[in-house]
Amino acid sequence: MQALTFERFGGPDVLEYLELPTPPLPAGAVQVRMGAAGLNFADIYRRKGNYVLHGKPPHIGGYEGVGTIIAVGVGEGVDGWQVGERVGFADVPFCHATRINVPVDHALRLPQALNDVEAASILLQGLTAQYLINDSVQVRAGDRALVHAAAGGVGQILTRMLVARGAQVYALVSSAHKQQIALKNGATAAFTYQQDWVAQIAALTDGGVEYGFDSVGITLQQSIDALRPGGRVVTFGMAGGEAPAISAYHLMMDSKGVVGGDLWTYLNSGAARRERAERLFASWQNGEFALPHIETFPLSEGAAAHRRLEDRSFAGKIVLLNEQD
Repeated sequence: MQALTFERFGGPDVLEYLELPTPPLPAGAVQVRMGAAGLNFADIYRRKGNYVLHGKPPHIGGYEGVGTIIAVGVGEGVDGWQVGERVGFADVPFCHATRINVPVDHALRLPQALNDVEAASILLQGLTAQYLINDSVQVRAGDRALVHAAAGGVGQILTRMLVARGAQVYALVSSAHKQQIALKNGATAAFTYQQDWVAQIAALTDGGVEYGFDSVGITLQQSIDALRPGGRVVTFGMAGGEAPAISAYHLMMDSKGVVGGDLWTYLNSGAARRERAERLFASWQNGEFALPHIETFPLSEGAAAHRRLEDRSFAGKIVLLNEQD
């Protein structure tokens, strides 16, 4: 098989497209010829060395993708799958390769209405947006919500889902161009990080929002300041750097709260994965959110794809394609 790999941490230049042995198929899994794999900021953080990596180099990134079953293993659960069937997944490592073994309790059936590239563009980020507003907190019609990085992959889907629920979204983005994207997705107002967005949100909402969704990290204290008394911030990323220490005393004074968010907490069984994916696909089919702007790159040009995702002007989703075999 071929794979997009790195042996040392650094910029996109450390990535290499290599021929590697195809891993043997274990029990309870299916082997998949990859068609499309999502590229996410977590893959950039791994490449840079921000995450602990297990195993020996060369390391392979990727957790989200779609492909076709080419072999079925033995063991419990495999009888429900067959060669030639299309399968998706959101939490199987090492998928930036032309072959991958997918445990059957991680395998997802996909609606015919979504092609491989489209499915790979919404699985991980759509499931993230879904748990944020249903599990971390429960957003209701009439609530007001602050969404960081609102023109990004999670941010765009999250904004659409919140608006569909009847919530008002106050979006934060990095440029005037991305402000227009957030407003097009239904945000009530959109601000750049260069503005005094805490004061502006307070003025527009008569005191602050009920919920904040912060994927930036270093902005956590400002997100708390943008809450009204009794509000909650969900912190679920560190795109801008590690979050600062927070005063429990100041949280207590206004009955505010900070909730940590991680998708893997909720994708904790085969049944949970299937149920959440089915709800996500139904949400898309019902028009509650739209597919993001998608750009594709051959897996062999993965370094260029990483550079594009790191380009601050980019808004949308990057998908890597297996064009080799």
